[in-house]
Amino acid sequence: MFQVKATVIGFLGDEKRYPCHFGHKIGDEFIYDGEKFIGRICSSMVPVLIPKMIAVHATGPRQIAPYHSYYPFWYAPASLRDPSQKKYDGLGFQNVLKDFVEPEYYLSGMTPQNAYKWPPHGVRDIAKDTSKVVCLDNKTFMTMQIEAFDISDKGFDVPFFRRQMAIITKVLPKPGIELDKILGEFSKEQIEGIYPALSQIMIQILAEELDLMGYLKIQDGKVSATKKGEEKLKDFQKKLTAEEREGFFCQGKSRVRGNPSVTG
Repeated sequence: MFQVKATVIGFLGDEKRYPCHFGHKIGDEFIYDGEKFIGRICSSMVPVLIPKMIAVHATGPRQIAPYHSYYPFWYAPASLRDPSQKKYDGLGFQNVLKDFVEPEYYLSGMTPQNAYKWPPHGVRDIAKDTSKVVCLDNKTFMTMQIEAFDISDKGFDVPFFRRQMAIITKVLPKPGIELDKILGEFSKEQIEGIYPALSQIMIQILAEELDLMGYLKIQDGKVSATKKGEEKLKDFQKKLTAEEREGFFCQGKSRVRGNPSVTG
């Protein structure tokens, strides 16, 4: 899971003529840290912003449109109605093999970048970016950029975050360890005695999130901790209480099916 930030990046409408009554400015930030929302946000943004932030909380930078980006029409040129063409295309349209230049604040400004260009955009990435949301106020159309900026260590994400820190402790001394070998670095007590219980799929999921945020590097099935990951682990350790440090570093005791000790 990820911490998420939404930043005001502009206004598609004429904000000088129709000023934002909430007073939002370019650069304003609104954060979800996995436990609480931080910052000011206009109620007109809530219906479109919060669901997207929760989606990015789960997916991080992997979040893309569920289907929009697959449509081939993004790579077709603009068109005009032409009944004489119906015998060819079945509907009656004529290609416009040039790009239209629209006036400022025209509604087409909401069209995904690089769509309907001629020559066409050569990379299939149009409409994949769902990280932008637009205000429901159709006079100003305030636009916010959503991004995952860190893994989440708050709310119900805490146990998963601690497992991620434990994964870094296993990878650090063994750079280049195979991803499917990491589970073997944990004892049975360490695997089953702490929530969430570890498994190969759990290691894969948590390690992938660490890789997305730059704390691990996974390449060709091999895993290494980065300097950023090492610093993240040190920072986490500094914030632990004495009792938590004891548990995390395998010095405490816990009953796990009769076994006396587990690690964090």
